[in-house]
Amino acid sequence: MRLSLLFFISFITFNCAKTKSNSVTKFDTLVWSDEFNNDGAINSEKWFHQTQLPAGGDWYGGLINHYTDRIENSYVKDGFLNIVAKKEVFKDQGEIKEYTSARLNSKFAFTYGRVEVRAKLPTGFGTWPAIWMLNKNINEPGAYWQKQGFGSTYWPVCGEVDILEHWGKKQNYIQSAVHTEASAGDDVVNLGGKVLENVSNQFHVYSVDWDEDKMVFSVDGNEYYTYQPANKDSSNWPFTNDQYLLLNIAIEQDIDSGFKESAMVVDYIRVYQ
Repeated sequence: MRLSLLFFISFITFNCAKTKSNSVTKFDTLVWSDEFNNDGAINSEKWFHQTQLPAGGDWYGGLINHYTDRIENSYVKDGFLNIVAKKEVFKDQGEIKEYTSARLNSKFAFTYGRVEVRAKLPTGFGTWPAIWMLNKNINEPGAYWQKQGFGSTYWPVCGEVDILEHWGKKQNYIQSAVHTEASAGDDVVNLGGKVLENVSNQFHVYSVDWDEDKMVFSVDGNEYYTYQPANKDSSNWPFTNDQYLLLNIAIEQDIDSGFKESAMVVDYIRVYQ
């Protein structure tokens, strides 16, 4: 009887330890990062400024800003990346706009892994910061990977992963979304969100774990949305090859008339596999 009891306890202990071990993320090897330790311009070996306007002269969604490669809109200082949205009259590519910002493409792309970004978000009704990913096969003139000879597939068929979006009109509400051919744009249904405290005054860690089966979105280690279609096909799961990272602040048409300037401040961005 005593031997049976000892065996039972050992069995339970082993299986509890096994369960605990299996709960640990499998993405634990750092494969790419930017810690933003060198003051000045962003690291051009890691990032590309996407500035080319789409056909028609406006960014998708009716945005009213220019993205620039000027240090006024993106720079590193004291260990932090600053992406700055500013109210200023600026002419570029024959178009005059009243707001500027920056849109960065990573020169690194990967399939499956964990992305972690520690950041503070800008303020202002009408600001729209995002940390996100696109398939490097997206056909988007002016994007980094398009310039490298990729660009065979149009959005949303290529797939888009919004690790974080925040709207100044919904201060402290953060959202993640997955855009595909089956669900995209204003009609996207694959999304989840969460209200946080002080997203603009405190740093939070925004992350996604992406494997061949699902995507799990979390903030500060707390999961709040999982995308896992039961029957995967190209229309709902185009996420089987390389994605690259984007960081930007967009300006919407309903921007507060009193808005002057605000920044997304990034402490680090890390990719694990």
